[in-house]
Amino acid sequence: MKDTAKYVIERILFIFLTAFIILSITYILLQCLPVEPMATQPVAVWQFWERQVTLGFYERVSKADVMAGAQYEIKFVFNGETYYYMGKPILERYWTWLVGIVTRWDWGTSTALQINHSAVEILMTGLPYSMRLNIISMLISIPVGIGLGILAALKKNTWVDATISTVIMIFISVPSFVLISFLLILFRKIPGFPSQWPSDAQAAADPILAIKAYIIPVMALCFGSICSFARYTRAELTEVMSSEFLLLARTKGLTRAQSVVRHALRNSMVPIVPMIIAEFIGILSGSMVLEQIYGIPGIGAIFVRGINSKDYPVIMVDMAIYTTIGLFATLIIDLSYGIVDPRIRMGARK
Repeated sequence: MKDTAKYVIERILFIFLTAFIILSITYILLQCLPVEPMATQPVAVWQFWERQVTLGFYERVSKADVMAGAQYEIKFVFNGETYYYMGKPILERYWTWLVGIVTRWDWGTSTALQINHSAVEILMTGLPYSMRLNIISMLISIPVGIGLGILAALKKNTWVDATISTVIMIFISVPSFVLISFLLILFRKIPGFPSQWPSDAQAAADPILAIKAYIIPVMALCFGSICSFARYTRAELTEVMSSEFLLLARTKGLTRAQSVVRHALRNSMVPIVPMIIAEFIGILSGSMVLEQIYGIPGIGAIFVRGINSKDYPVIMVDMAIYTTIGLFATLIIDLSYGIVDPRIRMGARK
């Protein structure tokens, strides 16, 4: 237990260090990009730049200094008066950004999607949509995919195995955004199915509509995951069933069903259980374009909109969420090996 606890602590510290390096590099690179003009109300834009001056990211340049040849990045006219702003050195802005996160948990304010609103709050409004969508998809994909894989392995070299394998090869090659486009065309002919994600007001007024809204995106996300689970389960179970220890179990009097349930399934699950976590991360990343197509206000759609509108604070928070989930998923994957097979102990001495 001491070795495992030490291993977990070391990995968590390494995760935070890795996330810090990734996000630091991302922030510095984004700050090297040119500042995009904001197409919104002048009052909101003026408030934004004044707040940047107050926080220490930019400094105001007087008109007299500009006339004397001083450099500036932002020129903004408000109430008949021209304002000039110049960004402070990138490393100074980076330090101010870090201090704001540590002391106030301030990751910045949106510059385009919802100007002057906290980037964290914007992402938090979209996180529940993405998590619900992906969790529902996984709850369907895991039993169906593993079940089909087991069936294909038990019926190896039969028409059942051939049919399942053919379907797997077809659907695993189709991206989720292509599949959802096909499903939208298909379900458009069925009355009562929404062709776009309903608003919160519509969902509250019609709970049945809210449930139907999940059918198309969940199906689009499920097909690829089901195929992946089925393919890996079939491959692992087929290999285990041909092993010598399973043959020995049969010679000791166990039936085929008993040997599969007691020995083959457990051993074949060792690489498959960690794959569940990895597949969840893959679905979460793959739902970006899907959310944008179907109009789901999740973090994936917000990320795409943030990139298109060059909303750098929102991009940073979204990057932080995906990076943190991905890094912690690697730790959970490693620990899951020991849960499935107690003989495996992470961090134990040889």
